Amino acid sequence: MDTIIHPLHSAIAPPPRFTYPFCYEPHALCTAAAEEVQRHIAANGALREEADRGKMFGVLVVEHEGRTGFLAAYSGLLCGRCDLPWFVPPVYDSQQPDGHFKTREAEISRINRQVSEMESSDERRRAIARLEDVKRQSAETIDAHKHLMAEAKQRRDAIRGTAGDETVAEAERLTRESQFMKAEQRRIKQRCAYEIEQAEDVVRQIDEQISAMKRLRHEMSDELQRWLFNQYSVLDANGRSRTLIDIFDQATGHIPPSGAGDCCAPKLLQYAYAHGLRPLCMAEFWWGASPRTELRRHLHYYPACSGKCKPILGHMLTGLDVDPDPQTVDHTADAELETIYEDAHLVVVCKPSGMLSVPGKSARRSVLSIMRHRYPDAEGPMIVHRLDMDTSGLLVVAKTTAAYHALQEQFAAHTITKQYVALLDGTIPPDPIQAVNRAPIHRSSRQQQPPEQVSGLISLPLRPDPLDRPRQVVDAIHGRIALTRYSITGTDAHGHTIVSLCPLTGRTHQLRIHCAHPDGLATPILGDPLYGRQADRLYLHARRLEFTHPATGERMAFEREAEFLKKK
Repeated sequence: MDTIIHPLHSAIAPPPRFTYPFCYEPHALCTAAAEEVQRHIAANGALREEADRGKMFGVLVVEHEGRTGFLAAYSGLLCGRCDLPWFVPPVYDSQQPDGHFKTREAEISRINRQVSEMESSDERRRAIARLEDVKRQSAETIDAHKHLMAEAKQRRDAIRGTAGDETVAEAERLTRESQFMKAEQRRIKQRCAYEIEQAEDVVRQIDEQISAMKRLRHEMSDELQRWLFNQYSVLDANGRSRTLIDIFDQATGHIPPSGAGDCCAPKLLQYAYAHGLRPLCMAEFWWGASPRTELRRHLHYYPACSGKCKPILGHMLTGLDVDPDPQTVDHTADAELETIYEDAHLVVVCKPSGMLSVPGKSARRSVLSIMRHRYPDAEGPMIVHRLDMDTSGLLVVAKTTAAYHALQEQFAAHTITKQYVALLDGTIPPDPIQAVNRAPIHRSSRQQQPPEQVSGLISLPLRPDPLDRPRQVVDAIHGRIALTRYSITGTDAHGHTIVSLCPLTGRTHQLRIHCAHPDGLATPILGDPLYGRQADRLYLHARRLEFTHPATGERMAFEREAEFLKKK
């Protein structure tokens, strides 16, 4: 324990409650502990070289025997190990060379190799080539006979067309010839079908062996995964233990995803509980290069992932006095939902940052709940489009079903235009694409122009991250097209870049990722906790909205400047 519990010499008072791990500002004690971890990484060459490729680290500040210290952890493996000195050990060490997991994993790997060898074997290639040859030869034989039949029919038709020349015997001969050739065609087709079936049987037998091996591999993998997650038995603050299989079965009805239990937070809490340490606060930060699809920034703090960690931490935090989820706290209770325009068909409002567009799981106010209260006789769904909770700006709300459908059709046809303004957390790099040393999905001309004159189009396809919702990721293969026009208009007094953004598609978090991603503007929006770092708010505002009035046909445009630009 002396090599894992590290002293933390600080006069800073601990927080009154433990960190809510899915949305937090790191406590000053965690920041101090994280700096110690960062110094440790920087001072160890091999460790730093591996960490520079990208790794999540975590710290847990604890009280032990009246003294304050901290624990450190990393997610998954580092330098090929899950048990590096100085860091807490894993909840379960699956990496023992002679252990059940590695032994069984080696058997599955052997089957993998066998499947690959069988799929690419000379025997299978020859069988497939033989099948293709038989099909080709059969088609040629059948076509040749069809051609002979056509020529013979032409001759018969010519003979039959000669009046008075056809005898009874000749007519019978022509009929027998036709019947014979048709029968021969059936025999040729049957023979070809038999030859094709024989060739297909050879391929089928090989592929059935491959399928059987794949089924065995799948069964062994499932069995091993279940076995593994039954070894992960995690504690809560009251000392009660549950396996990951049990936790995920109750929370999701599914087995845990790969890697569950190996993230920082479960490791840290498990060690603390097992050794009688009192957890005070916790934080996780990223070190090194960002993954290809996700957005992670060096030394930025991040919440625990929802897909792998939320069910586990739901159990492990039981018995701790934990901060409330900030998402359930309504900071807009006294905020006004300003009406910009109103008539019998629609309302245009300016939503404040922090207000939901539609009700969530909590009882927080939303634009919809306020509109329902203001207009009890309104028909239809009302909410035509949405803004993220943390985004402020203009929304059009339909009072009638007809207006709702007409506006929805305009959104579907992309005839409604929206313009946003954002403050970016710093200055855009001159060429962030080259800086990450990989092929760009989109390259603009910004590096040839002064920053205040840069404009262009960002095209980065997006899809949800199923293990960390609502986070989105860039995926050139499976992502949906996402297009944003941008124009950089200057900087404010604090060095934040001011950018105008016009989304041409409406993907979740589109503007936030297009600003933050290295293949986009490579500079996150100020106050973006998912793709950048937290601030007092997300500095993104929908300032212009233009559409055709659903009843009058008049083209209407509304603008409302962001308050954060007025203040700055």
